[in-house]
Amino acid sequence: MKRVIVAGTVALAGMVMARPPNYDEAKVAPYTLEDPLTFADGRKLASAAEWPARRREILDIFAREMYGQPPPPPEVVKTELIEEGETLAGLGIRRQYKMWFRDDKSGPVIDWIVFLPNHIQETKAKKDGNVPVCENTKKVPVVLFLNYRGNHELATDPQIVLAEGMWLRSGGADGHVWQKSELEKSRGRLRNTDETSQCPLETILARGYAVMSACYGQISPDVEEHDVKRGTPRELAYTGVFTLWPPRDPAKDDNTTALGAWAWALSRGLDLAERIPEIDAKKSVATGCSRLAKTALLAAVRDERFAVCVPNQTGGGGVPLAKRDFGENVSTEMSMFHHWYCKAYGKYIDNEQAMKFDQHLLVAAIAPRRILVQGFNQGWFDTKGEFLACRAASPAWEFLGLPGLPAGDFPANYDTGRIGTHLG
Repeated sequence: MKRVIVAGTVALAGMVMARPPNYDEAKVAPYTLEDPLTFADGRKLASAAEWPARRREILDIFAREMYGQPPPPPEVVKTELIEEGETLAGLGIRRQYKMWFRDDKSGPVIDWIVFLPNHIQETKAKKDGNVPVCENTKKVPVVLFLNYRGNHELATDPQIVLAEGMWLRSGGADGHVWQKSELEKSRGRLRNTDETSQCPLETILARGYAVMSACYGQISPDVEEHDVKRGTPRELAYTGVFTLWPPRDPAKDDNTTALGAWAWALSRGLDLAERIPEIDAKKSVATGCSRLAKTALLAAVRDERFAVCVPNQTGGGGVPLAKRDFGENVSTEMSMFHHWYCKAYGKYIDNEQAMKFDQHLLVAAIAPRRILVQGFNQGWFDTKGEFLACRAASPAWEFLGLPGLPAGDFPANYDTGRIGTHLG
């Protein structure tokens, strides 16, 4: 999937106007990156046995300083299969689930859609007639991601249910809508070859992978600053699954954030995948685009059940090095997308060099699992910064005796190691 975002500079109430991004490599000041193989107290890792402790330290740094504390695991998870049938001209089986987090099914709900490849399945007879039913002779790997406008944007299939009752991104001019009539305009949008954003659903299924997705707007409404200027309450961002957790304390520097909530939800999708007999959840891929690539990265870092992470075009706050101060910067992130990050991150506005961490550490925390970083825009999204982050993270895999990023320069593509890039 590809998604291009055009950024502006919008003022956050009580804060200065976001600093314009730098697009000149000559203006990138020298910077120092922390060693992923050195503890915060200066001790070098002596053996691979110490990596889990260093990894936990890295996770704690990002929880305190950037993404906020991870939400607690749910006390209750209830799921119900609400619909199933053949889809995509017989290529796949469509299943639609509802997920609740209270025994009485009150409160937030997440609608999950699952596509299973049909060429490993058979049709069996049921009492109500012939319906597609999977054989359990072969389990398939699964690709999980959150979508922007609802599950119906993945395919034109009219049986895909429109999500209700939450703030969802429309197919219009990047607006947010509630109305079903507006949501319907996005049906099958990600299959339109004229769109910048695409999801090759048929290709994924044909290669023997299952696909699972849910809409991020059901989880935590993505209230950007331009929405606030149009009259949307900023606090709406902290509804959805936030109602499952204790009230936010505005005085805290490390409150749970929208990115943390979306990542938490992606893990709940993996919970569901583990209960679907046709899926091998140990072969799971977390992916996404732009802010939802940040989500996939954070989910995979925090949840070691994800075997592979494929973040596409994360932009600042994802894979690119913040200290490069190229493209999307902390000032813009905290003025336009303040709900994505915790309050502590604000102290690095126009002050990235003061950070005692950078995004290469987050990438390194995936080790020893696999990550393939994708991107295509050496501007706002700083694909060179992504490459340099991967290069700086690679020693974590090498220290563990695994192939890291091969020797070479940006922007060539590298996919032979456990950490790879596709940034051309």
